[in-house]
Amino acid sequence: MPATVRPMQRSDFHYDLPSELIAQHPLAKRSDSRLLHVNGDAKTLINRQFAELPQLLKPNDLLIFNDTRVIPARVFGVKPSGGKVEIMLERMLGGHRILAHVNASKPLRTEAPIQLAGGVLATFIGRHDDLFELELNSDPLTFFQQYGALPLPPYISREVDIADTERYQTVYSKQLGAVAAPTAGLHFDVAMLDQLAKAGVDFSYVTLHVGAGTFQPMRVDNLDDHKMHQEMVQVPKSTCDAIRRTREMDGRIIAVGTTVVRSLESVAQASNGELRAFSGETQLFIRPGYQFKAVDAMITNFHLPESTLLMLVCAFGGYDLMMAAYRHAVTERYRFFSYGDAMFIER
Repeated sequence: MPATVRPMQRSDFHYDLPSELIAQHPLAKRSDSRLLHVNGDAKTLINRQFAELPQLLKPNDLLIFNDTRVIPARVFGVKPSGGKVEIMLERMLGGHRILAHVNASKPLRTEAPIQLAGGVLATFIGRHDDLFELELNSDPLTFFQQYGALPLPPYISREVDIADTERYQTVYSKQLGAVAAPTAGLHFDVAMLDQLAKAGVDFSYVTLHVGAGTFQPMRVDNLDDHKMHQEMVQVPKSTCDAIRRTREMDGRIIAVGTTVVRSLESVAQASNGELRAFSGETQLFIRPGYQFKAVDAMITNFHLPESTLLMLVCAFGGYDLMMAAYRHAVTERYRFFSYGDAMFIER
């Protein structure tokens, strides 16, 4: 009898990362980052600079970016008892309601609204697993933009500074709604985009509002038992049309970031491989064994050990090659995570 293949475990995606390789600040210039070029056909790992990316792309290739913009999503409040509350926005629900991560010394009560800045009150409505539904007596987006603080990832162990307000946004960000940046796009500056456009590379956009759930650790060992967090996705008709044109011209669909991969693959999966305009939620969990339908290559940062983002990358580039790439990046002293270096993965 053939050997039984065991289900993949969270521990299969562990790698050892020295803490000093976790980037705490952005580099002086966005495009100063290093770029690990992973060639799936040749099974090679090539150390490059991000500024070399135009040499790796071809006329008629299509870069697809996530144009979400980060909201200053962290605020603090006080309960009627005097207890302090930290609220981290996850996403807007419509009207004055939000989903949020809440830190408080004692459970919230529906009859005890939280006092926020500017005289705004937040009333507890109910729980959704680890998230709290709250209703504000003011427009939430306006409130967070006025009083919120930029939510740097938990592995950046310093306070937010003035540079982060620009550098933790992509230069093409437009659609407010994320609480974490789509970090693969942080390497692109205006000069790089101009250079690529002049070389015949096309651009298009999707919107996926990254939630704080992207930083939540996986709590189960067996991947089959994991429940993926929901995120809002918009794929416009113009992007679907651009993908079709690119296919007709034998160009490649290159996703800038795991959020773009999830967006396009969510739409392709929902419509049997066809890409159509879409607006809604996705809970797609991409891990080894997934059959990709929409994306040919991707640009991405380095992700946390045992994270769903690393699992997506391993599904895309091949488990053995991608884990070897991560070990190589550690040995070569690449910078990791949001403000770190990048990879260009060709399947």
